Amino acid sequence: MRNKLHIKRTLTVTVLVCLVLSSACPAVSSKITRHSSSADLLKGQTENIVVGSQGTIRLGRAAETLVEEFGGKAEDVWSINSVVVSGEAVYLGTSPNGGIYKYSLGKLTKIYPAPTSPRQVTNEPNEPNDPNAVEAEQYLANEHIFAMAIDVTGRLLAGVSGKMCRLMRLEAGEMKTIFEPNDVKGSTPGGETKYIFAIAIDDSGNIYLGTGPEGKVYKLDSFGQKAQLVYDSRDKNILSLAVGPDGFVYAGGDGRGLVYKINTRTKTATVLYDSDQQEITALLFTGQGDLYAAATSAKIVQARTEFASKMPLAGRPETQKGKQENASEAEGGLRLKIANTKKGADDEPVKRQMPIIKAAKPAKASYIYKITEAGYVNDVFSEAAVFFCMAKQDRGLLVGTGNNAQLFTVDPAAEQEAVVYEDQQASQITAIAAAGKDVYLGTANPAKLIKLGSAFAAEGTYTSQLIDAGQPAKWGKLQIEADIPQDAKVLVACRSGNVKDINDPTFSDWTEPVEVTGPIQLRCPLGRFCQYKLVLQSKDGSQSPLVREVAVAHIVPNLAPKVESVSVSRIKAAGKTGVFKISYKAKDDNGDKLIYKIDFKKTGWVGNWIEIEDEVEADNFEWDGKTVEDGRYEIRVTASDERSNTAETKLTGSRISEPVVVDNTGPVIKDCFVENLQNKPVKITFRAVDELSAVGKVHYTVNSNDKWIGVVPNDLVYDTTSEDFTIVVEDLKSGDNIIAVRASDDVGNTTYKTFELRSQN
Repeated sequence: MRNKLHIKRTLTVTVLVCLVLSSACPAVSSKITRHSSSADLLKGQTENIVVGSQGTIRLGRAAETLVEEFGGKAEDVWSINSVVVSGEAVYLGTSPNGGIYKYSLGKLTKIYPAPTSPRQVTNEPNEPNDPNAVEAEQYLANEHIFAMAIDVTGRLLAGVSGKMCRLMRLEAGEMKTIFEPNDVKGSTPGGETKYIFAIAIDDSGNIYLGTGPEGKVYKLDSFGQKAQLVYDSRDKNILSLAVGPDGFVYAGGDGRGLVYKINTRTKTATVLYDSDQQEITALLFTGQGDLYAAATSAKIVQARTEFASKMPLAGRPETQKGKQENASEAEGGLRLKIANTKKGADDEPVKRQMPIIKAAKPAKASYIYKITEAGYVNDVFSEAAVFFCMAKQDRGLLVGTGNNAQLFTVDPAAEQEAVVYEDQQASQITAIAAAGKDVYLGTANPAKLIKLGSAFAAEGTYTSQLIDAGQPAKWGKLQIEADIPQDAKVLVACRSGNVKDINDPTFSDWTEPVEVTGPIQLRCPLGRFCQYKLVLQSKDGSQSPLVREVAVAHIVPNLAPKVESVSVSRIKAAGKTGVFKISYKAKDDNGDKLIYKIDFKKTGWVGNWIEIEDEVEADNFEWDGKTVEDGRYEIRVTASDERSNTAETKLTGSRISEPVVVDNTGPVIKDCFVENLQNKPVKITFRAVDELSAVGKVHYTVNSNDKWIGVVPNDLVYDTTSEDFTIVVEDLKSGDNIIAVRASDDVGNTTYKTFELRSQN
């Protein structure tokens, strides 16, 4: 017997750091945009594609719409609230007319109400628990089938909610009423039970009902008889039920978000968990004995539902052998890798190389909680969406949500989540039934029955978000890190434009899809924005390509740097007299490293600029103004990108400051007059004049006293370059005296003048 040789083809691609797309392009380096995290990838659009929480793209499960027309008026069925499977038959419970349908062998049959059954027409509005609450019209029956189940004999059970609340069973092709909650001994007189939200069956065939609006749990035997009230909660409604392997009944309430553990023998209950959400919409036991609870809040319906799953902080648990997302083990498969490149400051980081710390969860969100047999609770999945339903398949959970009608898979053991299906027309996935490898989904707005098979879809499309180069760019090669089985393909197409609107008609047409077997040159025109489309194909649906990362290179022709601002200010610090700080800001759209040249020129000077300093790397420079004469000067800062370019491609940009005053000379004291009369105070008048700066301060002192006395101008305000002053000094001692005057301009330059006089007092 010949041994079969498994060959794995590995293709390694080299990305040039300097990628020249055209001889006319003056740039010398490329930039690479990488999409490798779920946060990045989920900004794109998907069709038959699953974006995994680890930042992967693969084909979704093959989906088939089985029912989207229910006959009669289109408005007769707005929502499929419940789906159960029995053999080849799929049963659907709907709103708002309480219809029960059977789908089998491609045919849809309405089994309730029968064509001859009288209908109770009402104008009462739908209740708040109806996910499609709207004002009812005259023809609506306002009945709802929120819960169905298959009893131990294989017969369909259905709870009819509305004014005439009852439990019905399918017998000989006809739905017959077997129980009315308001007739049970101990029930509130007047018929207060209106809703049956949940039905559960234990191993003995006993039937349990979760009802509202008084939060009661009823028990019936396997024949639908011997009804008894086993628990009356304080909650408004019991929305979910599950029978545990320990024989207890577990219930989820509405209003307080409680999970109850009910002893049906003693008719008592304990609270197993008190969640922060208002509603426990689904309860589910796994084979390991763990209880999973879906907790949500109806107020979150309008919340944004962008899925942003992140990697676990401490890595992820080891999965079972054969469960890894690795398609390259298939015989004859192709594994594509993206060449390692030295990341520049402008390259987008590879986000999945480092675990991301989970951000704080929103105040209003939905959670899946895991409650162990010992009673310990932890959340295994959360999302800003409404969790309507939950089911188990294989080792994972299926969670149906709104308002984007997304179906999530959650693998608690591997700590992985993914969107495996999103309906493009419906608003909510309101019911799930898993039958072997198949999954049946019921939707609302509009109502449809959808079957997800075990095989992958034959083809799926992932369309990326816009990649912004910042400027019209030439687009280089696209690379993917992927495992592609032998009978699968990945194709790529692209387009470009200069408007940040994917619907703008000026975008180029999509290029013809090309199979990806290595780096693919993008053929879209020059443009600021680029968008790529990956088409994943599977020949027989048994295997899917698995894309882990997408990298797109682009080149922006070299653009001149821009000096956005230049400011010059005198430094007011000890030892810095006459020193100016030149500050400037510049940017380069290519992200090039910039150096600066600083020049000066006196205002009105017809000569050339005089260089102060060249090849400055910092964004500021100190200039000693004492090295030039007093006057008004302009400072020019020139930015150059020569460090990132060649001599032929380097470019510069410059900006000139507002005129700055260099003033190193104090005011001149002139026009002095001294009036020294016997037996009268000494009076000195003078004028302080500065050429460039306003006069700032004037003081005087007598006979070298260290206590200087301030003087104000004659007009009482220091505000011009010329000010008149009058000093009056009394009580001079007899004999010779000296009066010293100190005048400073507004920038601190100081001048002294003395007056010698003899007192005649």
